[in-house]
Amino acid sequence: MCVAAAGFGLAVAPASAFEIFGIRLFEDPNAVDAAAVIVDPQPYSVVVTVNADSALEGVVRSASALVADAGEPASGAAGLLSKARGDYRRIVAALYNEGYYGGTVSIRVGGQEAAKLAPDVKLPNPVDVALVVDPGPLFRFNSVNIINQAQPTSDPFDQVELPSTRGFGTGEIARSSVILRAETLALEAWRQQGYATAKIATRDVVADHASSTVDVTITVAPGPLAAFGDVTMTGTERMDPEFVRRQTGLTVGEQYDPDEVARAQKRLDRLEVFRAARLEAAESVGADGLLPYKLIVQELPGARFGFGATYASIDGLGLEAYHLWRNLFGQAERLRLDARVASIAFPIDTAKFDYMFGGTFTKPGVLTPDTDLVASISAERTVYPTYTETSAGGKLGLNHFLTDQIAFEGGAQFERNRFDDAFGTRDFATAGLYSGATLDFRNDRVDATSGWYAQGTLEPFYEARYGNAAARATLEGRTYFGFGENDPYVLAGRIKAGVLLGPSLAEIPPDKLFFAGGGGSVRGYGFKSIGVDNGAGGVTGGRYLLEGSLEARAKVTENIGVVGFVDGGYVAADVFPGLSDLRIGAGLGVRYYTGLGPLRLDVALPLNKKPGDPEYAVYVGIGQAF
Repeated sequence: MCVAAAGFGLAVAPASAFEIFGIRLFEDPNAVDAAAVIVDPQPYSVVVTVNADSALEGVVRSASALVADAGEPASGAAGLLSKARGDYRRIVAALYNEGYYGGTVSIRVGGQEAAKLAPDVKLPNPVDVALVVDPGPLFRFNSVNIINQAQPTSDPFDQVELPSTRGFGTGEIARSSVILRAETLALEAWRQQGYATAKIATRDVVADHASSTVDVTITVAPGPLAAFGDVTMTGTERMDPEFVRRQTGLTVGEQYDPDEVARAQKRLDRLEVFRAARLEAAESVGADGLLPYKLIVQELPGARFGFGATYASIDGLGLEAYHLWRNLFGQAERLRLDARVASIAFPIDTAKFDYMFGGTFTKPGVLTPDTDLVASISAERTVYPTYTETSAGGKLGLNHFLTDQIAFEGGAQFERNRFDDAFGTRDFATAGLYSGATLDFRNDRVDATSGWYAQGTLEPFYEARYGNAAARATLEGRTYFGFGENDPYVLAGRIKAGVLLGPSLAEIPPDKLFFAGGGGSVRGYGFKSIGVDNGAGGVTGGRYLLEGSLEARAKVTENIGVVGFVDGGYVAADVFPGLSDLRIGAGLGVRYYTGLGPLRLDVALPLNKKPGDPEYAVYVGIGQAF
């Protein structure tokens, strides 16, 4: 018997509204209550019987709309029967995906098969629904063939997994999803080698019920070798079309590569000026071997603003806002102004407030489509537990995105500062260079469950008031391990080290020295409160930093999670610290998962507190701690 492969699509549902602190967020004012449109409610109860193990019963239940919606009445008999008829298709497809091609599905509504009932049938209120599934025997692949399979390539960037490594082989369970995956891999192998219009010419899937086996033959039509053609623009208003075309990085005559198309899409997204930007390839390759593209864009408004807040019981409330101007001169230039007021505590004491105001100008597409020019200036007054800073400074440099996961930055910076700390009141003037590299291979930048992250920085500088040269370097790594289906359990770790080479601590600006403590460092201690004891009852920064964190995260429901964590860190002056200098904080947290990322509430205790340290600390924010 021939089995027709079904097509699969992905529908993206709108983000659900949620309520926090009495405020309803992301609620659609035009949304209609589903219960309000059910004019003839038909309640029902459903019993599921699957003549197989509990795992397959779970598959059936997950595929059934009747089961998913059992808590709500259907819209009359017609609505209930519509769900039931849809369940026939959904459950059969689910059985195919598990390798069961000879199953039977019976859905009886009020004792009668749903497929035989008229939409206007009169049903009891409520009505009993019996869903009975006999999956039949498990089918395995007998013969599997891909005709016109792409030849292996020695280019590591063009290599694609063989279908046989993903279950497409003799003796493997004949899941329909494995067949579809084999087709995808077969097409991708051709496309990676420049055959942009490769397609599946024929698909023959034959199930032999006598032997419970499936024979599959997939024929690929690779089409002609293609090179990138011209990119035509549609939808630009204030943007310079030629600049947008150049930002794609697609060069006419260069051999087609799907990875280059994906990079082009990323470059367009990084411009932050489009509500939508879509690259569409022509249906066929031209006689000249070129594949033209159409770029359809929809521009965002020219300006936006936003605000945020953070809170820690020992650091107080912080409020921040920004205003962003997009596309200043037609080539996606951005100007962002930021302002912050923090350390707001009760009773109110404005002398202890922190203030910051700054601006950042970004010019994308400098030198290459992946290089941005960034210039920033800022002024701030910040009261830390260990010193008070009043400063102004600026940076001018370049950010380069080597790939989606690897980025570099570098440039020049300057600062004028006044500090009040354990050494008294001092003025500094520094100028120097900054550089950094970031490798981000996490699966999610807001709530990672797998992958790793690493960042390194190097800042050589010269301080003019004391006439000293110095250099500061840091290295940080993070890793994540998820467990269980959809990773409800995650073990996350972080480690950071820093070193500063230069003159005596009294002649180094405190903001260049290392401190630890706070929500992103060692929880349970004040922000930048962990430093070096100067022997006179004061705390200064140090030359050496080592800190780390370990978190165990678990989801208890779809939206609620709990976290246990332990943080540790120490700072030293002239020698690397020993274990006796280690400061440790530990605690528990709660996460509320939203479409924007998890809302975080952590409570931490300092385990080896010193005079002046708090009894506990509470932290509130958006996103995981790291």
